[in-house]
Amino acid sequence: MRLPVYTAALTGLLATPAAAADLEFSLEIPRLTVAEYHRPYVSVWVETPDKTAVKTLAVWYDVKLKNQEGQKWLKDMRQWWRRAGRDMTLPADGVSAATRAPGKHQVVFKAGASPLGALPAGQYNLVVEAAREVGGVEVLRAPFQWPPKTKASSSADGETELGALAVTVRP
Repeated sequence: MRLPVYTAALTGLLATPAAAADLEFSLEIPRLTVAEYHRPYVSVWVETPDKTAVKTLAVWYDVKLKNQEGQKWLKDMRQWWRRAGRDMTLPADGVSAATRAPGKHQVVFKAGASPLGALPAGQYNLVVEAAREVGGVEVLRAPFQWPPKTKASSSADGETELGALAVTVRP
């Protein structure tokens, strides 16, 4: 009698669609020669072509300040804050992280564990916004198609607070 149960369970596993895909991005935070340097707060999110926020993927800020003081500066990332940030409960598990030092940073969302798994098929932008105390604000957008049919890449170059942004999607 157990055979039909195991067969049904196995059939359910095999029937799962293989629609999982990878998304990775690399982001350069430039080393600035300024009198007073503070690491930038950075938000990364997905938006539709009409700039509607769909999903926040990362928020890098000073998570270790007592009484969650770092959160009060998140609103300096104005575009993200107005579209998605003010409605979030922070710190958010898997989203919130510490600020990053100058250099190149790579983030990979692997197939099966991707936060974009339930994202409807369509054209999107990966958006990165950085704001730095005693500094400026900069926003970069790199388009991508979801789910990807083939490996595809796009990029954007920052001018002040951010360096190069590269986005790659793979089926």
